[in-house]
Amino acid sequence: MANEFGRNARVSSQMQKELSLILQRDIDDSRLGFITINEVVVTKDLAVAKVYVTVLNVDEQGKRANVKLLNELSPVIRHQLAKRMRLRHISELRFHYDDSFDTGMRVAELLSEVGMHGLDKSDT
Repeated sequence: MANEFGRNARVSSQMQKELSLILQRDIDDSRLGFITINEVVVTKDLAVAKVYVTVLNVDEQGKRANVKLLNELSPVIRHQLAKRMRLRHISELRFHYDDSFDTGMRVAELLSEVGMHGLDKSDT
């Protein structure tokens, strides 16, 4: 069992690196924004890979549009991935937006506001 986990972790990690390179170098679609691959979670049997991404400098609608486009381009991206990875079977790619970055930024903003208001009160 532990060996399976180790393999899954290795495949996920390698897949994340390769997908980043593919999106950066091989996929030339002007509709895609600046996409970061945050995490890849591969099922135990390696059949499906959930790819969590963030897109910088776009609104909510832009985020959804980028994820939809990535899912449409999934067969092309998967083909590129198959060329780069030494696996008998390449996982089906399913792209999802990872809102943890947005949540973290919002928390940082709120903490900053609390810190600023806290200083205001102590000064009076």
